[in-house]
Amino acid sequence: MPSSTTGTRYFARPTSIDETIRNPPSEAAGVSMGEDQVKEALQDAKNVKESYTKQEQEPVSLKKEKSKQGITFAAQDKLPKLPIPELDSTLKRYLEALAPLQGASEHNDTRAAVRDFLDNEGKDLQERLKKYATGQTSYIEQFWYDSYLNYDNPVVLNLNPFFLLEDDPTPARNNQVTRAASLVISALCFVRAVRKEELPPDTLRGTPLDMYQYSRLFGTARVPTENGCIIGQDSDSKHVVVMCRGQFYWFDVLDENNDLIMTEKDLAVNLQVIVDDAEQIPIHEAARGALGVLSTENRKVWSGLRDLLTREEGSNNADCLNIVDSALFIVCLDYTEPTDVSDVCGNMLCGTSEVNRGVQVGTCTNRWYDKLQIIVCKSGSAGINFEHTGVDGHTVLRFASDVYTDTILRYAKSINGQAPTMWTSQSPDPSKRDPESFGDVSTTPHKLEWDMIPELSIALRFAETRLADLIHQNEFQTLDFTGYGKNFITSMGFSPDAFVQMAFQAAYYGLYGKVENTYEPAMTKMYFHGRTEAIRSVTPESIEFIKTFWADNAPQKKVDALKAAAQKHTAITKESSKAQGHDRHLYALYCVWQRKVNDEGAEAASTTGFSSNGYSSPTDLSDAGSPRRIEESPISQNRSRTGTDASASRSPAPPLHQMPALFSDSGWEKINNTILSTSNCGNPSLRHFGFGPVSGDGFGIGYIIKDDCISVCASSKHRQTKRFVDSLESYLNEIRRLLKAVRPKDLAAAKITRAREVEDKTKDGRLKSRGRAIKAEAAKVDGATTPASMETAEVEDDGLGGYGFFDAGMLLQALKKDPAKPAEQIAQKRRTVGKKLALTEY
Repeated sequence: MPSSTTGTRYFARPTSIDETIRNPPSEAAGVSMGEDQVKEALQDAKNVKESYTKQEQEPVSLKKEKSKQGITFAAQDKLPKLPIPELDSTLKRYLEALAPLQGASEHNDTRAAVRDFLDNEGKDLQERLKKYATGQTSYIEQFWYDSYLNYDNPVVLNLNPFFLLEDDPTPARNNQVTRAASLVISALCFVRAVRKEELPPDTLRGTPLDMYQYSRLFGTARVPTENGCIIGQDSDSKHVVVMCRGQFYWFDVLDENNDLIMTEKDLAVNLQVIVDDAEQIPIHEAARGALGVLSTENRKVWSGLRDLLTREEGSNNADCLNIVDSALFIVCLDYTEPTDVSDVCGNMLCGTSEVNRGVQVGTCTNRWYDKLQIIVCKSGSAGINFEHTGVDGHTVLRFASDVYTDTILRYAKSINGQAPTMWTSQSPDPSKRDPESFGDVSTTPHKLEWDMIPELSIALRFAETRLADLIHQNEFQTLDFTGYGKNFITSMGFSPDAFVQMAFQAAYYGLYGKVENTYEPAMTKMYFHGRTEAIRSVTPESIEFIKTFWADNAPQKKVDALKAAAQKHTAITKESSKAQGHDRHLYALYCVWQRKVNDEGAEAASTTGFSSNGYSSPTDLSDAGSPRRIEESPISQNRSRTGTDASASRSPAPPLHQMPALFSDSGWEKINNTILSTSNCGNPSLRHFGFGPVSGDGFGIGYIIKDDCISVCASSKHRQTKRFVDSLESYLNEIRRLLKAVRPKDLAAAKITRAREVEDKTKDGRLKSRGRAIKAEAAKVDGATTPASMETAEVEDDGLGGYGFFDAGMLLQALKKDPAKPAEQIAQKRRTVGKKLALTEY
């Protein structure tokens, strides 16, 4: 069938990143702020938010008030600027992070390098950084973008993370077409709220956070060029692209006012038509023209292929590519359904690889990794894979959460018209509008038919085989631990994130007998254009706990060591969330030095002047929002963790003899070689979250701590990932046994909730109070006393670890314990059947 390009849109580049970050609001133009100024700026931002109506701040309500636009970005110019830490403090934190990872001799060398840096180049680079930061939105932002955009290796498995959504709670939507239609409708409502600036800002304890990333979420694409990638954006994009069996389709979904022009039923019809059309071509034949595979190529190779597609302006291929690039987002309809949850996660991250009669027919051909993708499997399982140069996991999590919530509320509204809605205002009902009011739109699906010239066919073949190699080099395993979750952890007096971080280190030590460099991101969006800071989870306290735990020590001693380690982790997390870590600052200093060398005309300086490609950059994928560290360090260029030539990255380091001792020291290499790359990102709308491993000998660990369970998705390049996950599960069970064994006695005597406190205040002799009260003092569970209350020792969960917001029902291995008594067996049996409402447990 002939291709149709009704209303072809020309993909326009947005305002350059350089221009954007060099023109901050006037209030944010200062070099740095003191602590009091930061507090004052945050209060100003909070005051702006509170100037809006309750309905605008929290749209989910029954009655709608007349609202004004602009709440989404209203507090932006009141946010404080990302502070530049003091050099002394940064270097002190750097040494503290390396101390537990180095031997005595190696650490002495690093200390000497730090002293040399502080006495010589450091102070000059610090002043240069402060001068550079004047007038910038953030001292790190330009360097951050360069770290992303100069990355040459394939983005699949190396950069793009994924979210796996929970199944739709409405049974009618748990098939592919209806689920996809529902998700698209909710996603479009989110797009509309952002564009009309009606989306309430993210907040932390009532204070609004930076919302800039939401303007870069839709209609954007990562576009490779000869000199690195750029981010293209069509801010007026009105259409979506649907991929099915590697074939491309598109249709309009919004009008010029960003109102929806299709109902959920209309969308379902379009998607079903697309599925039916795609099935007309045998999968083996369709695979030979699945151009989405090209987006998985090395970025230099992909740049050349894009030039091939667009060399004739206005050609069919150029128009087709423009339609894809400028789409709001991509909807991927997969024709298969993985049955194992680990396979489902792999499908969301990189697709499946299945070669049949010499042709790749897996879902890996049904992707476009340069854009935000909503992926829906045959049976309705759905997820999100995103290109995150301009957005972090926290931003996409908000999108996923609101989309999931909206599907539930729309179903509720179909039952009760007075049910609440997520949105401040609604699009007019498309079914009741005059079609003329839609404007120049095309709501009928159009298929993109590429001209498969020989060069493209050959390139596609080679790209597919390289992609298949990459997929088979990685493995994924999940753990749906249902033994306990946030509720139990906080009841024991621990921060949930710190508790789980110690679990990762203990499980790894249990397998390998050593502790390795561990990374976790902390969100810094309380600052203008804030992104993340690194949390270095390995501390002397965590080392002491791990050695204590695996030795023959008393339970109380083990628990005490765990408390000390968790408290230290929480303290580091809070510092990092205030942008007081060392990673981003030292990376910026390295980039300033690199720029200085370039300005002085050094022969081997970076051609871009700011790109790092691997030197303490914000490039660890575990924050689900920054490109990963490339393993090659200034003193080690012989490792590749991706199976591709990492040395092809565009920005080689300047020669060693010109490099400050700090950056040529072995400690610099060690801190940038992440073995356990972790991120806490999720909430009940997500089933799993994950990403590929950061290093060839490491693990990528995405985790979600829910009220009563912990979900983990681990990846590695075949480093016995299943065994690591099993070790983690065993540790979680053992530490629960220890905690119950040493539980403070006062917990058992405590009241459960305020509802129980009323018993002490209503001793008025009423007839209803007669009879013997059944006291819930304590009960025996698993051979240990369970408290009547899990609230007395609760700690604040500030949501700062990872992204601090995030089950598949896999059977747990039975705990090794003494045979239960008959009464205990009955209680345990009931607990496995449904959620136990026993006051003694929670």
